[in-house]
Amino acid sequence: MRDSYDEVMSIRPTRDAAPDAVGILLAAGAGRRMGTPKALVIDDDGEPWLARGVRVLREGGCERVVVVLGAAPEAESLIPADLRARVTVTIADEWARGQSASLRAGIRAVQAEPGFAALVSLVDLPGLRAPAVRRVLAAARGSAQPSPASALLQAAYDGRPGHPVFLGAAHLAPLLKHLHGDTGARPYLLAHDVRIVDCTDLGGGDDVDTPG
Repeated sequence: MRDSYDEVMSIRPTRDAAPDAVGILLAAGAGRRMGTPKALVIDDDGEPWLARGVRVLREGGCERVVVVLGAAPEAESLIPADLRARVTVTIADEWARGQSASLRAGIRAVQAEPGFAALVSLVDLPGLRAPAVRRVLAAARGSAQPSPASALLQAAYDGRPGHPVFLGAAHLAPLLKHLHGDTGARPYLLAHDVRIVDCTDLGGGDDVDTPG
């Protein structure tokens, strides 16, 4: 049921001054504390977290979204038809090893089209809204950055680092070499002076690990 990369990753970067970012939505975990994979959770308003995560990245400015599944590959069916044309689903075969395996799978999907940056988010952020995505992308385009390809940014809420995280194209290959276990990209971000983008006023920074 998965689309081929040739079909879903065919857009080429067209601007030198602004990053063309592919969204990466990490949704591979088993959700043990939640009691079910978070990719399968449906909110009280009837919208699946997976669909909401895709929609927020798209509305925030990502032309394409890579959804990384693992424990619940069947969650692909929760992506609504109106979003499917801009979505690639990839399976992190080693998802049980931790978030780094999921992020690695997502980055490799983005690397299928050289020149793209990545904007990373998590499926368990039901409060995240498109304005936060837009703010991080706008910061990556800002004049303070030496170039969009080398930009490295992370949203923060009340001083706490969160998502989305912008990874300029130049960081994707080096980051892959540093991904191990369940630590994700945090050590790499700290070691490479990630720029913090305050999104406190936009809300949505807390992940949800337990029901209710």
